[in-house]
Amino acid sequence: MKKVISIICVIIVMIAVVVGTLLGFLTMDEYKPKDIESLEIIGNSVDRVKKQETTRLLSWNLGYGALGDNADFFMDGGKMVYTADEDRVVYNLEGFISEFEKISPDIICTQETDRNSDRSHFIDEVDYFFSNSGLRVLHGNSVFAPNLKVSFIPLPVPPIGKVYSGLMTFSKYNISSAQRLQLPCPFKWPLRTFNLKRCLEVVRFNVVDTDKELVVINLHLEAYDSGEGKIAQANMLKEVLDAEVEKGNYVIACGDFNQVFSNIDVSAYPVLEGKWEAGRIDVSDFSSDLTFSADNSVPSCRSLDQPLDKASEKDPEHFQYYVIDGFITSSNVEVESVYTDDLSFVHSDHNPVILEFKLK
Repeated sequence: MKKVISIICVIIVMIAVVVGTLLGFLTMDEYKPKDIESLEIIGNSVDRVKKQETTRLLSWNLGYGALGDNADFFMDGGKMVYTADEDRVVYNLEGFISEFEKISPDIICTQETDRNSDRSHFIDEVDYFFSNSGLRVLHGNSVFAPNLKVSFIPLPVPPIGKVYSGLMTFSKYNISSAQRLQLPCPFKWPLRTFNLKRCLEVVRFNVVDTDKELVVINLHLEAYDSGEGKIAQANMLKEVLDAEVEKGNYVIACGDFNQVFSNIDVSAYPVLEGKWEAGRIDVSDFSSDLTFSADNSVPSCRSLDQPLDKASEKDPEHFQYYVIDGFITSSNVEVESVYTDDLSFVHSDHNPVILEFKLK
């Protein structure tokens, strides 16, 4: 009996040592960005933004190149952790390039863009775009803002492993400056150590014949908290928008809000029983100088509780869809069109959203 107790004690001590070592490593390794950080601008571009000239902006959550129509995901009620082999990641990346070349935007804002991650087979997706497309916007100026930088995510089984991912903005126009603004993180230690450090990627462009700037804010707001994080991040976004509007700048915020806009009718996509429900941004809480736009004729996101390609029924009454990707524009930005390009979620769990605009 004493031997059994001794063995149990040894096992407990060994488990405690392993867990303690892992927590110590995660704590020391935790990505701790400053509240405000300057971002490196890559590439060369002499083109300048002009007033009264139509400009096209494409925003797209790329699902890190591994969340195509074949995928589900364990955090959304599915089973998969690793959702794509290397060939499938490359297939998805080629799909992104095809869409970029079809739409031919002047500015591209992407979310969930992997640079060096287990889950996307360590393909630097930004370098892949540079190397495999001659599209002008991809070879102008660009900036990257990390929001997930972890040497090893220990959950679930098998573990996610290493992730280096974030927000990417490509532009055919000259970028004058760019900053990473840290958003409030709703998670406590130890979950915080390997969780997203979400941010606003604030990219500035000088505008010809004016002392004002075009300010493009690329974002990916909280999804998996209990609600407080979404509210805190939306409040910070509001403060940043208000400050830029006060300066008289031309302002566009775009990306994956993980929330619906209160002025957009999303009743065509009811929340099905047991599915994740998006948060809600009340546009009346924001300045009347701001316009919230999204295309509700096509869903911008689909649920990852099951693979879409194998779903027996894909209509909104049986499969969960969302409209959570869109744009916020200041009153001096003339919105000419906003639309979601329906790609049937083949390459990502999000569809690209496109804004065409002029500066007044």
